[in-house]
Amino acid sequence: MMILTGTALGVGAAASFAAIAFVELVSALNSALLVAPRARVQWEGTPWLVTLATLLVPTLGGLCVGLLHRHLSPERRPLGPPDVIRAVQFRRPLPDTRSGLVSSLTAILSLGTGASVGQYGPMVYLGALFGGAVRRLRADVPNLDGIAMSCGVAAAIATAFNAPIAGLVFAHEVVLRHYATQAFAPVTVASVTGYVIANVIFERPALFLVDFAGVAHGYEFALFALLGLLVALTAIGFMRLVLACGPWIAGLIAHPALRPGVAGLAVGLTALALPDVLGIGTETLRFATIEGAFGQGELVVLILAKIVLTALCVGAGFSGGVFSPALLIGSLIGALFWMLASGAGGIPTSGVAVYAIGAMMAFASAVIGAPLTCILIVFELTRNYDITIAAMVAVVFSNLVSHRLFGRSLFDIQLARRGMDFSLGRDRAHLAALPVRDLLSEDAVTMTPEDTPETIARRLSERGWRQAFVLDAEGKLVGVYSPSDGQQPATLTFEDDTSLADAMERMRGFVGDAVPVVARADGRYLGAVSEADMVTAWLDHVARIREEENAAL
Repeated sequence: MMILTGTALGVGAAASFAAIAFVELVSALNSALLVAPRARVQWEGTPWLVTLATLLVPTLGGLCVGLLHRHLSPERRPLGPPDVIRAVQFRRPLPDTRSGLVSSLTAILSLGTGASVGQYGPMVYLGALFGGAVRRLRADVPNLDGIAMSCGVAAAIATAFNAPIAGLVFAHEVVLRHYATQAFAPVTVASVTGYVIANVIFERPALFLVDFAGVAHGYEFALFALLGLLVALTAIGFMRLVLACGPWIAGLIAHPALRPGVAGLAVGLTALALPDVLGIGTETLRFATIEGAFGQGELVVLILAKIVLTALCVGAGFSGGVFSPALLIGSLIGALFWMLASGAGGIPTSGVAVYAIGAMMAFASAVIGAPLTCILIVFELTRNYDITIAAMVAVVFSNLVSHRLFGRSLFDIQLARRGMDFSLGRDRAHLAALPVRDLLSEDAVTMTPEDTPETIARRLSERGWRQAFVLDAEGKLVGVYSPSDGQQPATLTFEDDTSLADAMERMRGFVGDAVPVVARADGRYLGAVSEADMVTAWLDHVARIREEENAAL
């Protein structure tokens, strides 16, 4: 109990201070490099300087990001929430600390130079990085590493949004994926620690302030539901574009270090006509909640530009997340929906703010797979029950559609492409990560054409087996031999990349001692895995997951 509490306090405080420093560094770079709207206004009397900065800053920033990943990071790529989920779920360490620090540095550089990426993904990883350092303590506490990383994540989110409850739920909903008491208590402590540091000590301002009297018309809840459905379809298109841009850019530009620079140039060229696409877009997000801040055509162009540029920047290798762009895109879609409903549709409504905020969270929840977190962020940011209920309707309908047509989240699809599929549950994902080649039996009996039946019968008797695996001169599997039936073709074989989850499915109706494992490339026999060993491994993994999900302090 004391170790967990101390870990929560230490990791929560460190993650909170780091998150604040991260935001301040990005803000300082935005001002110095003429990315921030206020800085651009101050220099509008020198238009050539603003134009030059708009083109060169994101381009050179992208080149620096690409070179830093190429030459300083062993992983050679940005790190983010999927890496944290992988580490926590499979009890593995995070990628090396050097790669994590380089990724955080390049995230500051990416955001500071105006790339169309988000800040919350890098902040989540930075918080987890502090939690991952607890591994060095070697304390005898079950699952301490995963809990510590979740504490860092919760503190980072609580600091970023001034939302301790949302930070707590995000860590459980996205990273831990369970609500065991052992993790719940320390993650709560860490989240509150982050909130106290951000809101009490540093008095960080809220993301936005909204004055909302309440939903004036009952039929608007149907509009919120329709808004959620429309937002879900847009979010699905956005996520598919993000996933497709990486391979497309890799095929287009061979040198990885040049890709972010090209994406930065695209951002700069677009920003000459549409400066709101630069950076995080916090000011633009706030304006989206104000009536008359944008015209209808301007909203359409800005939504499309932000979707395309974010996918391009993420795919090209800029360090940054998708949470912040999702918030901005969603808010703009909500403002556009309100404008069409109240203007062209002539429907009396309760104002643009509720639609912008509802769509903002509906879009973000579909992307990150955290509907409860997004609902709670609305409540903690606005302290308004009515606007939270409205946003909840949009979030629920958005997630119903996106989960069915795309998946739980962008993070889950990215992990599934790395061979870690959570769509069928945590236990299935764990079993899918365990290859059967790790369960090969040392007692399996093999034979060649030169072996006599008497010799094989003696070996089988000595080792307690009923079958031997017949190999040719090149070590390839030919069949299965038993003294009673002679040589028969192997009815079932596994390949060296077969997972335990797939093996258990393929063994339905199988009768025999063991299943041979062969190399997929050339069919060479590698060994055999017994049915008993596979069942034991499956039971051990399921028991560990259940113990983790029900662990008490």
